[in-house]
Amino acid sequence: MATMHGVRALLFDVFGTVVDWRGGVAREAASFLRRHGAGSVDPFAFADAWRACYQPAMEAVRSGRRPFTRLDVLHRENLDSVLRQFGLDPDLAPASELDELNLAWHRLDPWPDVVAGLTRLKAGFIVAPLSNGNIVLLLDMAKRAGLPWDAILGAEVVGAYKPMPEAYLRTAEVLALRPEQTCLVAAHNGDLAAARECGLRTAFVPRPGENGPNQSADLRPEQLWDVIAVDFDALAGMLGV
Repeated sequence: MATMHGVRALLFDVFGTVVDWRGGVAREAASFLRRHGAGSVDPFAFADAWRACYQPAMEAVRSGRRPFTRLDVLHRENLDSVLRQFGLDPDLAPASELDELNLAWHRLDPWPDVVAGLTRLKAGFIVAPLSNGNIVLLLDMAKRAGLPWDAILGAEVVGAYKPMPEAYLRTAEVLALRPEQTCLVAAHNGDLAAARECGLRTAFVPRPGENGPNQSADLRPEQLWDVIAVDFDALAGMLGV
C-alpha cells in the first residue's frame, strides 16, 4: 500500500487525465464539419489542431501579454483560427453554432475507470480538479459525466494557468491546506514536475490513448513519483480506499 501520510486532498488534472478530450471534440467536430461541407476533414486532426492552440493561448496570459482570460474564451478564439486552417470561414457560420461547437469541451467523456475510481477515492480524500478549465466548463462536464467532485475549482479561482506555481499553491490555499497536504494526480509528467516543485505530492496515472495511436509522450513515468498507478481504481487500492 502506498503511503500518503498527511495528504487530505487529491487534486486532478482533467484534460487527458480524467476525460478523453480528443475523442469528445472529434465526435462533435465531425457533425459540424459534415453540415458545413467539410465532411472529408478528419475530425481527429481537427481536434488535434484545436488542442495545439491551447498552450500558446494560455502562454499569452502566463507571460502577462493579456490579462487572465477564462479557457472558454480562449477556446472560442482558437476555434476561428482552426476553422481557417481547414479552409472554412468562421464568418460564414452562425455565431450560435460556433458557440455550441465550443461547448464540446464541456461534454467530454471520462475514461472508463474514472467515475468508480473517483467515488472510491472520495471516501478517503477530498477530490477536486486542479485544471486549466474554467468553473462552468468543469461544472457542466461533471454534471454530464457524473464526476463526484467535492469542490470544483476552476482556473479563475486562482487566476493562473498551470504550470505557473500560483496554480498549484493557490489551489491548496483555497482549501486551507499546505501544499504537502495535497497530491496532484495527472497523466502528464510535466504537470507533476511543476507540482512537485511547489511541494505537492504526486501520482502518475498514464493515459496512453490521450493523443491517439501515435502518442509518444507521457507513456511512462519520467521521475519516481510518490505513486504510480495504472488507473484510478488501482490508485484507490494503492491508497487503501
